[in-house]
Amino acid sequence: MPASGELPATAHEGLGSRPFGFYVHVPFCVTRCGYCDFNTYTAAELGPGASRADYAETAIAEVRLARRVLGDADLPVRTVFFGGGTPTLLPAGDLVRILRAVDAEFGLAPGAEVTTEANPESVDPAYLESLRAGGFTRVSFGMQSAKEHVLAVLDRRHTPGRPARAVREARDAGFGHVNLDLIYSTPGESDDDWRASLAAAIEAGPDHVSAYSLIVEEGTRLAARIRRGELPMPDDDVAADRYLIADAMLSEAGFSWYEVSNWATSQDARCRHNLLYWTGGDWWGVGPGSHGHVGGTRWWNVKHPAAYASRLASGSSPAHAREVLSQADRHVERLMLELRLDSGFPLAEIDPHARTAVARALADGLLEPEPFRGGRAVLTLRGRLLADALVRDLT
Repeated sequence: MPASGELPATAHEGLGSRPFGFYVHVPFCVTRCGYCDFNTYTAAELGPGASRADYAETAIAEVRLARRVLGDADLPVRTVFFGGGTPTLLPAGDLVRILRAVDAEFGLAPGAEVTTEANPESVDPAYLESLRAGGFTRVSFGMQSAKEHVLAVLDRRHTPGRPARAVREARDAGFGHVNLDLIYSTPGESDDDWRASLAAAIEAGPDHVSAYSLIVEEGTRLAARIRRGELPMPDDDVAADRYLIADAMLSEAGFSWYEVSNWATSQDARCRHNLLYWTGGDWWGVGPGSHGHVGGTRWWNVKHPAAYASRLASGSSPAHAREVLSQADRHVERLMLELRLDSGFPLAEIDPHARTAVARALADGLLEPEPFRGGRAVLTLRGRLLADALVRDLT
């Protein structure tokens, strides 16, 4: 990646015609959860050259770099998403300052969606009110489970009732959109535990729920415990059963799926930032380890906060490397992502060599017949369970 951060000419083609957003990675955590392999750091792991206190100014420097790299193109920012890590370990004023820098350099589109992730224990009513006053429109709380023994396996620190209180506090602060993240098939979790977590999430009153099957990532504390035989490996059949339970309970409560792992109570409640990813939009990733994508060029930043800060302080791009996707790569990624959406993928754009696999998927009940007749491949409930395998068959 050039030190200037310059992108190839192909990335600038059509710039502004596609939705544009920002992802801001805040890499700080109080403790590291046993299942997490994200690019995060506790205070003890940071070392010299990086600190929470300086982070906002460093991130703002990258926002300004983005403006220089992308030139004068009119790029109103439709979505901004603060993730981590735990963004809400920074003062609310720091998150607002970063958002204001995005607005100053690019301009926020009217009605822009601005989300932050938050641990339930890391916010209080005053903090949420400051975010809302500063322009944030959406908050996503990591709930994961309502059962203490499940939270213990995941090394989550919040108490089971805290996410529901956090949702109420966000609503009282004026947030119209609130998400709860859940994880299922944790070792030691029963079907009844999972039903209790779903019931608690629904009762809390969010308008969006994300539910993900636990993935055991190499190098994590959870993987080490499973390797030593302290915990069993999550079972795929159990995970499928838990997904069916989630879809049934959320549907009954008025949620509709719009992506395999995401349910919302209305069109407005859908996460527009994630939809930007899933439908081929452009975004700039701010922060150590962040990925960006513009016009078929994808890049990723250096991982350690100290190296990230050092590069920006010297006037260089923090990007570590990049790749220019071929048309074939972009087609496969588009199929992989759009097929997971309730709108599906155009049948006419599936490669001819995969037509037999398409017909087989329809016969096996993996694709909805009505949209199929309308020219789109849309997953059935069974198809959602087998989405990854189906994508392999179609590519």
